[in-house]
Amino acid sequence: MDNVLKISEAASLALHAIVYLADNGGHKFSNKDIAAAIHASEAHLSKVLQRLAKAGLVSSNRGPKGGFVLARRPDEITLLQVYEAIEGPMASSPCLLESPVCAGDKCLMGDVIGRLNLEVRTYLERTRLSDLSDVFLKAEKGEESCAGAET
Repeated sequence: MDNVLKISEAASLALHAIVYLADNGGHKFSNKDIAAAIHASEAHLSKVLQRLAKAGLVSSNRGPKGGFVLARRPDEITLLQVYEAIEGPMASSPCLLESPVCAGDKCLMGDVIGRLNLEVRTYLERTRLSDLSDVFLKAEKGEESCAGAET
């Protein structure tokens, strides 16, 4: 079954890549290394990392000893900052459609869309990279990964 919550591939790559960097305590990683770790396209990840660098969330150095590293401490970066670096400001709409078509103040979905949007925004706003330490390290050890984590 597909997820109800849809996040663009670029935003998902950004979130996974930056948490991977945070999990690895200041070590520099090439685009190729990060792509391999999160099973992503190098070309697409490269564009995502460039946007994160432009937003001041990661730093990059070229050359044989180059790579990507967090630009700030993990406790200074929220998931919302990462998401918005890729997608722009997070909108909060109570409707599934761009232009609401339901009459009055009644909606076929009730208030579930508005509540879910608020809950997701609150989670992204409150969650710092430092809160997610060891996500990838646990996965490498065969422990619960982000795919099976409960929120």
